[in-house]
Amino acid sequence: MKPSPFEYHRPSTVEEAVDLLADLSDAELMAGNQSLSIIMSNRLATPDHIIDINGLDELQYIDSDGDAVEIGALSRHCDLETSEILREAFPILPEAAEQIAGPVVRNRGTIGGSIGEADPAGNYPCVAVALDGEVEIASSDGRRTIGAEEYFIAYMLTDLEEDELITDIRFSRDAFPISRTGMAFLGQKRAAQTWPTLSVASSIRVDDPTADAPTVEDVRIGLANAADVPIRIEAIEDELEGEPFTEAALDTVGEMAYENVEPQDEMHADERYKRELAREYTKRALNTANSRANT
Repeated sequence: MKPSPFEYHRPSTVEEAVDLLADLSDAELMAGNQSLSIIMSNRLATPDHIIDINGLDELQYIDSDGDAVEIGALSRHCDLETSEILREAFPILPEAAEQIAGPVVRNRGTIGGSIGEADPAGNYPCVAVALDGEVEIASSDGRRTIGAEEYFIAYMLTDLEEDELITDIRFSRDAFPISRTGMAFLGQKRAAQTWPTLSVASSIRVDDPTADAPTVEDVRIGLANAADVPIRIEAIEDELEGEPFTEAALDTVGEMAYENVEPQDEMHADERYKRELAREYTKRALNTANSRANT
């Protein structure tokens, strides 16, 4: 099957792109085109207009100003995978990027496309929710910022309006000092090119990595494909913070993960199996993050 007829537009600036979104009815943005072309080819989407934003070079960057890291929406998965800035400040992002599909997809797909599509199994939405990321959005009326946890509303439904464009994703560095923070992203997949059955993003900050039993100061835990939206389980964070990291505590939070997720049955994974994955992968991710924090 082929897509239905559409009119093609290729803006050269963000301003031009958002003006097109404001002026055109039934328009879709095209970035990495790793999902849109599939649903259009199957006539699951039949937009009258396609706005190709691949010419917006101003949205392809990864910068750090000391206080935060900002990632342009058109940054490809391979850009995140190989970024030295991210490997130093937020190594969880390259780790998440390198687990996305194969090289062809990673060379074309974008972080903005992933956040925009908002698939609850996606790697970046999970990380953004876990680490209090912020989504920067532009429209013909101006720009606004929204926290990741508020951005994802329901299954593949976000706070993004039809006339808005994601420009970048921002992560504050305040809570994640490099010398005392460990991060880990783990996912279970049936095959490299498939969506993860379940993934976990985690971060742990300790007070003194040289101590015999460092106190856990800060914990972040987010899960993908464990509910209709990427979720953060603050009860687990509260359980671990303020105490040394122990096997007993790890077992406790594993059970909390099992109880707090709300997974849906899939062809290859029913609800109970995904709860079991949530328990085991939460424990693995937190254990890895803690080990890295104390290295």
